Parts: sequence; structure tokens; C-alpha cells
Amino acid sequence: MMDQLREQARRAAPSALALGQWLLLAGLAGLACGLAGAAFTWCVAQATALRAGHPWLLFCMPVAGLIIAWSYRICGMENDSGTNQIIASVRGGERPLVRLAPLIFLGSVLTHLTGGSAGREGAALQIGGSISAGIGRLLRLGARNTNTIIQCGMAGLFSALFGTPLTATVFALEVVNVGQFRYAALFPCLLSALIANAIPRALDLPAERYHLAGLPELGPVSLLQCGALAVLAALVSIAFCILMHRTGHWYKKYLPNQYLRALVGAASVIVLTLIEGSGDYNGAGGHIIELAVEGHVHVPWAFLLKMLFTALTLGAGFRGGEIVPTLFIGSTFGCAVGPLLGLDPAFGAAVSMIALFCGVVNCPLASIFLSIELFGGDGLLFFALACALAFLLSGRFSLYSSQNIVYSKLEARLNDQYQTEKETERLSC
Repeated sequence: MMDQLREQARRAAPSALALGQWLLLAGLAGLACGLAGAAFTWCVAQATALRAGHPWLLFCMPVAGLIIAWSYRICGMENDSGTNQIIASVRGGERPLVRLAPLIFLGSVLTHLTGGSAGREGAALQIGGSISAGIGRLLRLGARNTNTIIQCGMAGLFSALFGTPLTATVFALEVVNVGQFRYAALFPCLLSALIANAIPRALDLPAERYHLAGLPELGPVSLLQCGALAVLAALVSIAFCILMHRTGHWYKKYLPNQYLRALVGAASVIVLTLIEGSGDYNGAGGHIIELAVEGHVHVPWAFLLKMLFTALTLGAGFRGGEIVPTLFIGSTFGCAVGPLLGLDPAFGAAVSMIALFCGVVNCPLASIFLSIELFGGDGLLFFALACALAFLLSGRFSLYSSQNIVYSKLEARLNDQYQTEKETERLSC
């Protein structure tokens, strides 16, 4: 009997050791990311409020661009690829440096302060990834454990900013290798996300939540309407990805000097803002998202303007992220197009917002969880259908060029094998 107990204890020892290790490491990452996320959330909110009260700050955007470019250059980070580097580092690539955290923090706050069109999640993933990579470096963790703790940082900062710990956890696991899910990192990432989420909420910093209005009865007609909207959202997601990548490429091709890129990008945003007149497309645009999910959109082409403003801002080297602009684009598109398909504009905004998010990040599970954490469980089947269609139809397009889509979305085969066989078929014809 004692021999059996000892054998069971011996078998359970590695799991118990892993639990203790990740309680410490993921807890430490969650605490650090929660504090950083609270500070970042507060600073971005203050910068946004300050710009709203002083519209003339828009004309300081060229100065902000020069400061951002200069700070990255003196820190030896002028070739930093942003979120792509964080995603690549999880697969064992070059580890992000700790000094990336204050750089992206400062750059994002300056971008929001002066009216650049950007979100927050790109900064969140980079801040969280660099902080947790620093923890891994300090504690001399091995390669696999360092990969996991970087994902913990990604989940932690994402959760702290948006108040969506489950989405943050699944996103951090799903975004790196689409089609492969490292279950060993599930508990560490979830623990980090929960701890990080608790800190801003304890400081009365609000989480993102919306009311779901206009929910139709579940039936063949409403499912077809929702599916049609998801198909259109997938096409918009492809257009947005292409625009973001092409704009960055064009900036670097025709304006190789990073300071000149910042000045031209800032000037473009200022001119467009003066022509457009409302200022709705500067900053993250959270208030426009709220209006859209309530069923109101100022102009039907608001999604196109946001795409343009965001591409010009981030392509020029300003800092932030693409996800909140994606939610802006998706919600305004769905609010405008949904009624044409027979859907309530508010419900169309909600479905399109989640579908577009799925289309640009290729994370269907995280997108479904996002719909639950933002809108509640009502309408889950509609959101799941929209995410499934958007994921399928967005193909290999992604906002993150370092994202690895392991399996073909069209056939249940490894993507490398699929591409090789298609190339063989083409050559034999």
C-alpha cells in the first residue's frame, strides 16, 4: 500500500511542481502587467480627454512623431517590428527588450494626445511581452518557459486594458500559431490575465462592455442575414489588412528617412482631419463604437475613413494598435450595412465588429469569447456563425505578418504540405 502511495506521489510531483512554479511566475507577470496596464489605461484616457479639451494639440502631431522616431533611434529600436516581434518571440525568436515597454508606452500616449488614429492593444501586447520577457531573463528561465511567460504578459496587459481575461488568455495562445493551441500555457496565461484584470478594476478603471440591442429571433432567415453580413465583414477585413501593409511599405519605399515619414504622416492626418471636420477619426474612437452598437452612425462611409486614418498614422511610425480601430471599422460598417440586409443597425454593428476582429487576427475562439465578454451570452450562435465565416473567408490575410497559420483553412492538411502539393499540381499542368 505504501509503495503504491509513493508511486502515485512520484507521478504527481511534476504536476505539483509545475503548479507551484506558475503560481509564482504567472502571478508575478500578472501583477506587473496589471500595474502597467492600469497606468497605461489612465494615461491614454487622460491624453484623450486633454486632446478633446484642446483641439489645437492636433497640430503638435509632427513634433510627437519626431519624438517617437528619435526615442526609438537612440534606444537602438528603430527597426522594431512592434507586435510582430512579440508574436515571433513566442516561437523562440529574438526576445523583446525591457526598454521596449517605456518606448511603446510613451509613443502610444503621444499618438493619442496629438490625434493619431490608433488603438491600445498593440501597445498592450508589446508592453506585456517585454515586461514578462524581462522577468524570464532575470530569473534565467529556459526557452520554453520564457515563451510561456511572454504569452502570460501578452494575456495580462490585454486583460488589464480591455477587462476581458478569457479573451486575452485565448488570444495569447491562439494568435501565435493559428491551428495549434499550447494547452500547457493555458493555466499560466489565465492566471496572469485574472490577476492583471483585477488591478485596474480595483482602481475603478472601467472594462469594455456594451449592451446588445436588436437581437433577432433565431431562425433560418436571421442566420442567413447574419452570415451575409459576416461575408461582407470578411471582405472588409482583407481590405484593411492589405491597406495597412501596403501603406507601411509605401512609406518606407518612398520615404526611407523615419523622421520624414513621421512628418508626412502627421501632415496627412492633420489635413484629412481639417477636411473631414468632426475629429471622430482621431484617437481610438471609443465613443463612435458606443454610438454604433446603439444603432447610430454619422455617415455610412465612416469605416472607410477610419481605415485611411489608421493606415496613415501607424504606417508613418506612430505607435498604438490596430484592434480598437478594427472594432470601430467593424461596428460602423455593420451599423450602416446591417439594415440593408434586414438586421437591426445596433445588432449589425455588434456582429460585424466581432466578425471583423476575427478576420484580421485569425483567432475564431478568442473572437467568440470576446463577443461573450463584451455583449453577454445572448446571440452567441449568431456571433459564432459570423466568426466561423470570417475566419474561413479571410484566408491568409492578417494584421500580423509574423503570425503562422499552420493549417490551410480550406483543407484539413498542414499548410506547408498543402502549398507544396498545389505547387506540384501547377507545375505538372
